[in-house]
Amino acid sequence: MEQTAQKVLSKKNLKQKVIEWQSQNLKVVFSNGCFDILHLGHIDYLEKASAQGDKLVIGLNSDNSVRLLKGENRPINNEEARARMLAALAFVDGVAVFDEETPKELIEYLLPNVLVKGSDYNVENIVGAKSVIANGGTVNTIDLVDGYSTTSIIEKIKK
Repeated sequence: MEQTAQKVLSKKNLKQKVIEWQSQNLKVVFSNGCFDILHLGHIDYLEKASAQGDKLVIGLNSDNSVRLLKGENRPINNEEARARMLAALAFVDGVAVFDEETPKELIEYLLPNVLVKGSDYNVENIVGAKSVIANGGTVNTIDLVDGYSTTSIIEKIKK
C-alpha cells in the first residue's frame, strides 16, 4: 500500500495520474470538500463515491478556502493534516489541495470520468458538472448519512 503522503499530490502530478489511469481504461471519480473533522458521514460518502469507479481523487479545500466558506474559526485541522487523513483511507487514490472558493478550475483541469457530490446538491448546480458532462463523463449525487456534520460535532463539543 502506498504511504499516505505519496497520495497527496500537486494539481499537476494528480493530472498526470488521472491521464495514466484513464489511458488504462480506469474510471476516475472526483469529489471535493473541506473534510475538517473526518467523521462517519465523510467515510460513508467517500466509500460510496469510490464504488462509482476505479480510482477516487479528492479536491481538498485549502485552509484559506475553508475560512472563506466556514468562517474565521475554521478549519480545526490544517490542510496538511486533512490531506493525510483522507489519503490514509484505502479507497482514496489521490488528494490535491485547491485554494479557490470552489473546485471548478481543478475539475476542469483534471476532467474526471465521474463527478460526485452529496444529495444536498442538484446536479445542475454542481460546480464543474458542465465540463465533466461535455467531456463524456457523468455527474452523480450520493445520499448523506443523517446526523453527521463537522459543524454539529463542533457544537456538541462546545456544550
